[in-house]
Amino acid sequence: MVSRERPVVVAATRVEARAVRRAAPNARVVECGIAFSLCDPAGLGTIVISCGLAGALRADLPTGTVVVADRVRRPSGEEIVCDRAVVLQLAVAARRLGCEPVVAPLLTSATFVRGADRARWAREGYAAVDMESGRIVAPRVGVVRVVLDTPHRELSPAWLHPARALANPLLWGEALWLAREGPRCAAIAAAVVARVL
Repeated sequence: MVSRERPVVVAATRVEARAVRRAAPNARVVECGIAFSLCDPAGLGTIVISCGLAGALRADLPTGTVVVADRVRRPSGEEIVCDRAVVLQLAVAARRLGCEPVVAPLLTSATFVRGADRARWAREGYAAVDMESGRIVAPRVGVVRVVLDTPHRELSPAWLHPARALANPLLWGEALWLAREGPRCAAIAAAVVARVL
C-alpha cells in the first residue's frame, strides 16, 4: 500500500481504465483522455499514479516491457521527480508478477514521437514516451507504463483519432495488432498498480 491516503490512478483511454478497474475494483480511476483531453491534470489528489501504455524510445525494449519512471520530462521541458516510495513499490510489484521493470526516465510528449526522434530521446536517457504522465500536477506522482509500440514497430499518428484511423483500410493490419496487444499490455500495467493499491 502506497500510504493511508488512497491514490488516484490516471489512465488515458477506455482500454487502460477498464484494465485498472478489472485488476483493482476498488481503485479510484480517472479516465483522463489522451494528453489529458478529458479532465484537468491538477487537483486529482495527493498521490497520483499514471498507468497505461507507452512507446519505447530505446530499441532494446520490446512490446510488453514494464517501465517504472523515476523522473518525467514534461512537454514544457522541465522535469518532475517521481515519488521514491511509489517508484520502489511499483518496481517490487512488477517483479512479483514476474516482470523485471526498467526503472528509467520517461518523456511526455505533446505529439507522437517517431523515427529518428525516438533515437534522439533515447540518447538523452529516456526509455519510453507517453502523452499524459508529465502533465500531472500532484505532490506525489508514480508512473507505470507498459511498452506497446517500439522503434521496430511504430504506430501511425492517425490513432490519435481512432474512428478516422479505423476508416482507413491501410491501417486495418495495425488495428488488429492493437486490438490484441493494447489490452494485453494495459492489463500488465494494471496488475502492477493493483499490487501496490
